[in-house]
Amino acid sequence: MHYEKLAIPDLVLLTPKVFGDERGFFMETFRQSEFETHCGNYQFVQDNHSKSVQGILRGLHYQYKQPQGKLVRVTQGEVFDVAVDMRKSSPTFGQWVGVTLSEENKQLLWVPPGFAHGFYVTSEKAEFQYKCTDYYAPGDEVSIRWNDPQLAIEWPTHGIEPQLSEKDQQGLTFESAPTFA
Repeated sequence: MHYEKLAIPDLVLLTPKVFGDERGFFMETFRQSEFETHCGNYQFVQDNHSKSVQGILRGLHYQYKQPQGKLVRVTQGEVFDVAVDMRKSSPTFGQWVGVTLSEENKQLLWVPPGFAHGFYVTSEKAEFQYKCTDYYAPGDEVSIRWNDPQLAIEWPTHGIEPQLSEKDQQGLTFESAPTFA
């Protein structure tokens, strides 16, 4: 596995070594000891799997009282994945990083606690899987508007309005969202 720190150094892009031939492929997608060396001492307690169609945008989400770290990957299709630094004391507070995750590149993104996270489906459909460092707490979830002008995220929507959940349609502005210390 290759670990690459991104423009916000706490975000890490993981690229697995893929072994393949005419029969298919094999890759290791997670090894606790290597993860701890490159990303920190975190334990995962929950795995999630979602399926979405093209044009769906999920996010930007985070839990405030029970923050979750997420190790995310796409097993079918392609998404543009975004993480926003919500840590007030961080030199990258309010900045975002976006990466394309796909079944083709097989990359994973480590999004530590203290970040808002979301993704936009760019393929016909996508299956998105992720490991979490804390349990889902629906009453603790915060949603920030995907198109908040202060964040100015460059989503690859090509001028098409994304499909949002009701919760995401009512997302907070970045300025009014709770932040971490």
